[in-house]
Amino acid sequence: MSSPSWPVLPALVAVLLVALFATSGCAVWRIGQARELAQRSEPLQHAPADATLRLLIVGDSTGVGTGASDPRRSLAGLLAQAYPRLHIDNRASDGATFAKVIGQLEATTARYDLVLVQAGGNDVIRLRSLDDVRADIDRVTALARARGARALLMPAGNVGNAPFFFAPVSWLMTSRARTMHGFVREAAARHEAVYVNLFKDRADDPFAQRPELNAADGLHPSDAGYRVWFDELMAQGGLAPVLAAAKAR
Repeated sequence: MSSPSWPVLPALVAVLLVALFATSGCAVWRIGQARELAQRSEPLQHAPADATLRLLIVGDSTGVGTGASDPRRSLAGLLAQAYPRLHIDNRASDGATFAKVIGQLEATTARYDLVLVQAGGNDVIRLRSLDDVRADIDRVTALARARGARALLMPAGNVGNAPFFFAPVSWLMTSRARTMHGFVREAAARHEAVYVNLFKDRADDPFAQRPELNAADGLHPSDAGYRVWFDELMAQGGLAPVLAAAKAR
């Protein structure tokens, strides 16, 4: 059965979302797991003395690396390992929406070679106004371009495919995630940024097909999941030649 589109979803679905979280023991357990993972997470910073390139990471828990067993296995950590002469400032924070990412970007006037934006999941899950989300994404993209020679937008994939959610709530999450990715794609084209597309339908989504890519909370990537994202970032962002100068001597 195909997922229903957002315009035809009844308001009852939002009520079902609340009811699911309130009554499902599994959901309550996963919420506890997500909270525990967030409390243990810490955004990786990397400041080598011989840095040749500078990267700014802003965003939500996926930018922090929540779900990874160690910050070194987060996306930022994988970048630092692969490119030891890459300076990384990581301002991402758990729970951030695109609205909060605006503040993260406005908090610095420094210039970077690259700015990586990892956000969007919270905007989907919290049922934020799509008009507000669209405006926030455009503002974030403009700021990212102003802060970096190259800006990359990498929103979380198809949130509806996360094991955390069950139908019909998963249908709502998929519909909203699809719309959010459309906004990011449009903003990237408008501001000459790079859009890294992690959105896939369930049949094609490795996170839906391979449970080991998901962390214990069923919401964040695991170590293996962040490795998949790293590969997508490198491939879709065309970063190998860009980051070549930051490799070890």
